[in-house]
Amino acid sequence: MKFGVVVFPGSNCDRDIIHVLQNVLQCDVNILWHKDNSLGRLSREDCIILPGGFSFGDYLRSGALARFSPIMESVISFALAGGIVLGICNGFQILCEAHLLPGALAQNLSEKFSCKNVYLRPATNASMLTRFLDKDKVYKVPIAHAEGRYICSQATYLSLIENDQILFRYCDEKASVSAAANPNGALDNIAGICNAERNVFGMMPHPERAAESVLGNTDGLAIFQSLLNAQPASVTF
Repeated sequence: MKFGVVVFPGSNCDRDIIHVLQNVLQCDVNILWHKDNSLGRLSREDCIILPGGFSFGDYLRSGALARFSPIMESVISFALAGGIVLGICNGFQILCEAHLLPGALAQNLSEKFSCKNVYLRPATNASMLTRFLDKDKVYKVPIAHAEGRYICSQATYLSLIENDQILFRYCDEKASVSAAANPNGALDNIAGICNAERNVFGMMPHPERAAESVLGNTDGLAIFQSLLNAQPASVTF
């Protein structure tokens, strides 16, 4: 699988993602600058990743300015044509701002930046990102955000449930999904979702920061491996 990693001003997890994809998973990776708006530019990739960070300094609202970067025209066209897009942390925020994913990411209820390991429980296997994960297993993956509280309207929430679009929920180390295990106050402990077409994914935790044994944690690697093991469709636009 060929990956493209978009770099925005303020991205600070792009190199982490590139390292994991290239050196750990041995994948081809192209670095995509946010000002590149050539529609044909993304036709060489199977999956586009919007990494974490503080795009444009998180001014106005996290992801709100990056959503209007020139490359996002291509990313939106790529996604609408069936291309695989993954947004992590700030990337998730950008995908919501671009309306490629429903809902929004609001300020943590604590009103503080939270940087720590959390536990995730896969909510479905009906997505490329979670297909090969164990729904009964707990995955420890770090978070690093101030605006990670997933919110949406009641109608959107019911649609997410009906269409099985919730990918991960925050839980404790015993897999219990509870308010005590919710690090930011997210609706229904939601840590990640996909679109109805199941080709656009967003998650707040950082699997790239838990993908090597030298870090003492490889739980995040399983998420990337699930994506790799699923066969992507070819995309033209």
